[in-house]
Amino acid sequence: MAFILCVDDEPSISGLVRQILRMAGHEIEVVENGPDALRRVQEREPDLIVLDRSMPGMDGLEVCRHLKNNPFLSRIPVLMLTALSSIDFKIEGFDAGADDYLGKPFEPRELTARVSALLRLVARESDRNPSSGLPGGAAIERDLEARVARGEEFSVVYFDFDHFKPFADTFGFTLADRVVRSMGEIMGELAARDGDFVAHIGGDDFLLACAPSRAAALAREGFDRFNALIAEFVGPQVAAKGSFIGLTRDGDSREFPLTSLTAVIVPITKGKWQGAVHLGELAATWKKAAKAAGGAQIVEAQL
Repeated sequence: MAFILCVDDEPSISGLVRQILRMAGHEIEVVENGPDALRRVQEREPDLIVLDRSMPGMDGLEVCRHLKNNPFLSRIPVLMLTALSSIDFKIEGFDAGADDYLGKPFEPRELTARVSALLRLVARESDRNPSSGLPGGAAIERDLEARVARGEEFSVVYFDFDHFKPFADTFGFTLADRVVRSMGEIMGELAARDGDFVAHIGGDDFLLACAPSRAAALAREGFDRFNALIAEFVGPQVAAKGSFIGLTRDGDSREFPLTSLTAVIVPITKGKWQGAVHLGELAATWKKAAKAAGGAQIVEAQL
């Protein structure tokens, strides 16, 4: 049985979702708007979210982006429900981070099947990321909570690629996959020296937990090795230029900065730990600020 959060401002729809999924053996809770959904996720993390796209105030796209921008909430699968079922609306939903899309009205058996498929996918990927072979999902929270329980002071270094989507679109999936796998190898090497914990949160997000005294040096080495890796993959001319011509989502050509790395260091001191979700919110905020400033930098946050 899974705990599923349904977010919909139409009682007729949320009531139907509740009935269908309860009959499938799941525990269902309903909230009517985006802010309430985000608050409930903070209180109890659901196994899956069924999310209405069109809601007053904070719509489903904004809720989805907020969840997917937090590395510790991004693993929660989001099934977006909407009466706006044209291909353009579906693309917007997927761009916001939705894992699946179901139009209204929907067939009860299809809703049940899609929910079951998403839950199976998460179960397979919860402890180890298939792209890198590194721990992910629940393994991250277990390690961090264990450190807190032992009274350790430690730092979390959160690595995120800059401008990676246009890079992958231009240079191809095969090369993008090699970049992710190679970064996983680099992270594993960094962690192996002193028995630190390393994880692949998903996509182009990596995490390293280590002693505070080593955090800055490990962040710098990861930063430098990633830049060298990209230069090796794209060749000296593109690397020297620092940019490439790619396509926007609308199919227009434009110049993009060459993909780089942003690292956020979060020191965890005694009495300051507020949970993995709060850590994810903090990392997402500092990452957003760093990327707004152009990315390709190492920043130190504070809890």
